[in-house]
Amino acid sequence: KNTWGYHQSVGLGYFEYFQFCEDLGMKPLPILPCGVSCQGTNGGWGMKDQAQDACPMSEMDEWAQDVLDLIEWANGDAKTSDLAKMRAKAGHPKPFNLKYLGIGNEDLIGDVFTERYLFLINGVKKAHPEITIVGTVGPFWEGSDYEEGWRLARENKIDVVDEHYYNSVGWYLNHQNYYDKYDRQGTKVYLGEWASKGNRMENALVEAIHLTNVERNADVVIMSSYAPLLAKEGHTQWNPDLIYFNNKEVKPTPNYYVQMLFGQNAGYEYVYSSVNVNPDTKDINNGREIKHDAEKRVKSSVVVDKETGDVIIKLVNAIPCDNMFNISMENLSGYDKKARLTYISGNVNDKSIKEPVSKDIDIDNSFQHKMPAYSVAVIRIKQAKK
Repeated sequence: KNTWGYHQSVGLGYFEYFQFCEDLGMKPLPILPCGVSCQGTNGGWGMKDQAQDACPMSEMDEWAQDVLDLIEWANGDAKTSDLAKMRAKAGHPKPFNLKYLGIGNEDLIGDVFTERYLFLINGVKKAHPEITIVGTVGPFWEGSDYEEGWRLARENKIDVVDEHYYNSVGWYLNHQNYYDKYDRQGTKVYLGEWASKGNRMENALVEAIHLTNVERNADVVIMSSYAPLLAKEGHTQWNPDLIYFNNKEVKPTPNYYVQMLFGQNAGYEYVYSSVNVNPDTKDINNGREIKHDAEKRVKSSVVVDKETGDVIIKLVNAIPCDNMFNISMENLSGYDKKARLTYISGNVNDKSIKEPVSKDIDIDNSFQHKMPAYSVAVIRIKQAKK
């Protein structure tokens, strides 16, 4: 039984984790402890007067060596490194090419933590300047840990920090400029653990809206990953999770399909665009007038895929009626007149929805696209063949 209140097998070690990432085409980012107890251990979260158990500084060299050993085991040459030979003997002769390493996770950020945290970070930087260090700024989007974590990151020029937050639907709708104010030249953000509080379609829609804002700020937020990925039904302690399963079936959530659409269509370069929305849209289902903060609930993001040259348009319609998008491609020449549309839709309270639907559509330099209520769409436009 662990700090979080459930049992775990500890059956997934570094080797299995690195292979899992490799199989799925992901970059591993192991997060290592930094010599202090979990913030939730002695009295609860955010309690500044709680005791923080810590490894004596006289023993921190051993912690530092563990970190360096992991890097050597993952990236070393099996011909010259004993640790890398262990990796090869276990069945993986080639290095894993580890690029990112996290130090600390949601820790209570005080003097005890800071001394050990910087000791480990500076040790890794000295021995392996090629590794990108990911630090921590606590478990919330505000508060003393967030503020102190960011202060440490700025003062010590930490490469990236790992932000965590779980917030309401309303928070995401009302914080759409959250990353607009961040320093464009300083420490970058790994949005490492985040979600709206639930697995309904409405949660997935505001998460899609948030991702359009994250993409607009991709010069600051360089990576993103969702809340806990896999959860077995009847054995969960946390909500939301992304993919639920039992002994017979896998159950993707609406949140999962949003992450899938954005993840498979991430692009490389952001293209500034705008969406004009009439907030007094009529609900076509019953003709009543709605004032549903449409400017906050109808969003778009346009990116270009560097490898293929495709233009990728993402559209979010989180209002309870159809919405017509007027799309102009006049500033982007040389593209095909057919595009691939992929979309999801559902009722606002749905906890499960149908898989994404894909089809080809005709487009022009200017075209219209009608989206159903509560839907997310991706329009992928290829360069015209010469």
